[in-house]
Amino acid sequence: MANKVTIVMYHYVRELGYSRYSEIKGLDTNLFREQIAYLKKYYSFITMEQLIDALDYNTPLPEKAVLLSFDDAYIDHYTQVFPILVDNGIQGSFYPPVRAITEHRVLDVNKIHFILASVADKMEVVNEIFKILDQHSDQYALESNDFYYNKLAKANRFDTMDVIFIKRILQVELPEELRLIATDILFKKFVGIEEEAFSRELYMNIDQIKTMKKYGMHIGSHGFDHYWLNSLTKEQQDVEIKKSLEFIKDIGGDVDNWTMCYPYGGYNDDTLSILKKYKCKLALTTIVNVAHVNPHKRFELERLDTNDIPKDRNSEPDKWYTKA
Repeated sequence: MANKVTIVMYHYVRELGYSRYSEIKGLDTNLFREQIAYLKKYYSFITMEQLIDALDYNTPLPEKAVLLSFDDAYIDHYTQVFPILVDNGIQGSFYPPVRAITEHRVLDVNKIHFILASVADKMEVVNEIFKILDQHSDQYALESNDFYYNKLAKANRFDTMDVIFIKRILQVELPEELRLIATDILFKKFVGIEEEAFSRELYMNIDQIKTMKKYGMHIGSHGFDHYWLNSLTKEQQDVEIKKSLEFIKDIGGDVDNWTMCYPYGGYNDDTLSILKKYKCKLALTTIVNVAHVNPHKRFELERLDTNDIPKDRNSEPDKWYTKA
């Protein structure tokens, strides 16, 4: 029996050349097709139900098993991804953040993405953040601008120092109330589109999610407000997860075989306890690796990013193939 599965994580998948936001960090639709062709050549696609059975009953998985996961319920997933999956007989696992769908709000993380995609020189955004910090410094007992920049501006494998600073200070570092204020100011300044209208263009609606479910796609939990769960109290986490389960039930999802995808990859021991209480089957992290099918680690399954996998059907197997 194969005891590993390659779980691939996707966000935006769109025709980038025709997008108003060509700088958005997404996968072009044609490259998605190429990646699917590469995966079909070297891997065996499985469903979420097969993975659950492997964890629950030790049911064998095929060698080089691969599972596709899609975070945040973007309209791209319905218009671009869904038809390709159906044509290829592949199940995708989709994780919608509930409030964005039901209340037509734009997630803070997405506001940040489109702020960044709207500005060529990221220092423009950094300087606007510094102005906001200066204006609210006394009210929130803030540190100096240099303190935050030196602490947070650490480049990673995907983003520059400035981009990481913008993301971290607006997503985590500041008090929540101030994060919301700052993100709204920047969104209005640099994007300039009314939030509800932008939300209706950015995310799938309930009918589209139901349609995908009818075609065999898996719909899981990505929280209600898309918070870093490990930044919340246990009681707050419980509310986040319970409300997302109610949504899964409302759209006809299988609440007896539900799965979790941690927003931002954030979780802690309280999260694991709540998932056990609500009989979650498994949970996906953002830890970069091929996942081991271990029932004792079912809530900490690793994933690869789409950028870790070749996007050319003629590519030779890469390093992750050898680890699968």
